[in-house]
Amino acid sequence: MQYYLNGFHPGDPVMSPSRAGHAGILRPDLPDEVDVLIVGCGPAGLVLAAQLAGFPSITTRIIERKPGPLQLGQADGIACRTVEMFEAFGLADQLLNEAYWVNETAFWHPDPAAGGITRTGRVQDTADDLSEFPHVIVNQARIHDYLLRSMQRSQTHLSPEYSLDFRALTVDPTADYPVTVTLHDELADAPLTIRARYVVGCDGARSKVRKSIGRELHGTTANHAWGVMDILPLTDFPDIRFKSAIQSADAGNILLIPREGGYLVRLYVDLGEVTEASRTVVHAMTAEDVLAVANRVLQPYSIEAAETVWFSIYEVAQRVTDAFDDTAGRGGDPHVFIAGDACHTHSAKAGQGMNVSMQDAFNLGWKLAAVLRGLSDQTLLHTYSSERHPIAQELIAFDREWSAMMASAPDPAHGGVGSEELEQYYVEHGRFTAGVATRYRLSPLTDSDAAQSLATGLEIGTRFHSAPVTRVADGRQVELGHAARADGRWRLYLFAGQDEEEVFELCRWLTEAPTSPIVRHTPQRADIDDVIDVRAVFQRSHDDVELGALPRLLLPRKGRLGLTDYEKTFSAVTKLARDIYAARGLDRTTGCMVVVRPDQYISTVLRLQDRDELAEFFDSVLLPQR
Repeated sequence: MQYYLNGFHPGDPVMSPSRAGHAGILRPDLPDEVDVLIVGCGPAGLVLAAQLAGFPSITTRIIERKPGPLQLGQADGIACRTVEMFEAFGLADQLLNEAYWVNETAFWHPDPAAGGITRTGRVQDTADDLSEFPHVIVNQARIHDYLLRSMQRSQTHLSPEYSLDFRALTVDPTADYPVTVTLHDELADAPLTIRARYVVGCDGARSKVRKSIGRELHGTTANHAWGVMDILPLTDFPDIRFKSAIQSADAGNILLIPREGGYLVRLYVDLGEVTEASRTVVHAMTAEDVLAVANRVLQPYSIEAAETVWFSIYEVAQRVTDAFDDTAGRGGDPHVFIAGDACHTHSAKAGQGMNVSMQDAFNLGWKLAAVLRGLSDQTLLHTYSSERHPIAQELIAFDREWSAMMASAPDPAHGGVGSEELEQYYVEHGRFTAGVATRYRLSPLTDSDAAQSLATGLEIGTRFHSAPVTRVADGRQVELGHAARADGRWRLYLFAGQDEEEVFELCRWLTEAPTSPIVRHTPQRADIDDVIDVRAVFQRSHDDVELGALPRLLLPRKGRLGLTDYEKTFSAVTKLARDIYAARGLDRTTGCMVVVRPDQYISTVLRLQDRDELAEFFDSVLLPQR
């Protein structure tokens, strides 16, 4: 997909410039009381809003101090794991169609014989079978657009309310709506008060919500400046459409990121160490000044900007708060949370900031929904900070090391980092940069005493790693993981062993037994899969599975009209050489069941006979409904 040939314009790239951009914003009146108030329309806030927008019983509002949506600039790297999440929101197809795909990363190193720099190698950006999705690049404003569209087409038709500035909050845990929030209406130039059951601060590194609950960012600044610019280039640099890490002998370094549309490029240009004496001068540099530095790095090649779309100068800082809610380490149940840059800040060169921020929100969203819908006790909310805080610390540690390597001189003999070392480090940390290295530790949501040996490629605490299967009802090859939507439901995957009757017996128990988690935790008059969505995979070809012989749980009648859902059962046999059993280390003899959380992370692996253990697990995280 190519666009921007005749210049950049914000908004949907397939629309003509005269139609691109956003219409005027009309802000409806805020209610006096809401279930969830989200402060900030960045990636974290919009992911959270998009998830909660799917629950009509939950009153959600999202506010933003700016007068309208983001138009330009900021983050652009979308990790494989984030695309997996976007698939759950039904947004992956548009993202993949529009984005630049990072297929290979090139490494450039000083070469006096070449009169400047020379390519030392290219590596595959994402290892095979790391994810069914690629690492892609698209500007943050478009990510916002996708999420805004998801919100607006939900049952609640949720839209942000702009020109509202958060000022302060107080918490009374005894009240029905414990959090009282003071806002300032920028349009009316008047104060405004709203009460909420929960408040989530997604309001950036200078977060007022974070300050209001007494949390602070702790860490260091590297005192190293970078200029970042999005340009439509005129250049003879041969790898202009490859992601490139470029080290010069003495002019600094560049991280070059091709952008969506076939023409746009982002440059992260090393501006060197910053002192108190030089800081003012560095931050006064213009786009032309930074491009001049880039040209010195790129010798013997050159680059011009036919158009500069966006430009900024920033200093690297790695900081994280001590906790992500108002009560962690202090006692009591949380009512105020922070997510994204309000919790952790870092450089842009690891490409993880926006991705980790959105995963913060995905982790929190389903938990808030479960508590507000009466499916889980409020203690579930304690797991947000305990799970996401260690992930932020891992990100800071990685970013500190990678940023230092990117800013170092290229001479290993004098303490620098050579291209081979840089390339090796990048390859070795591919799982981290793809966003799939996250592993949640032992908690009420993650069981360590389980039958992990029955599914060695589906590790407890990691995201459910999808693989192709064939849908029995229509013979279509699909990704099993794509059955999961961002709808707050748990997934229970049943992988049949040699004795398929064990799956049939388990389905009957799940449907009928008083101790079944489906019977115990599904509200009256709700669909049978409203809380726990069961899917089964058989080792036989789909031609050999009799649809009519399947248990009722795998052919549930649902919805107002009682229609049958035919998409619960799959065959492991596909057109590929390896089936899901081989690809994910599933035991063919005994089979197993895999419990997956609403945010796609694996809680436990059990034998198909482990009914008591399955019931015990769900009793620990869900409230009885019958």
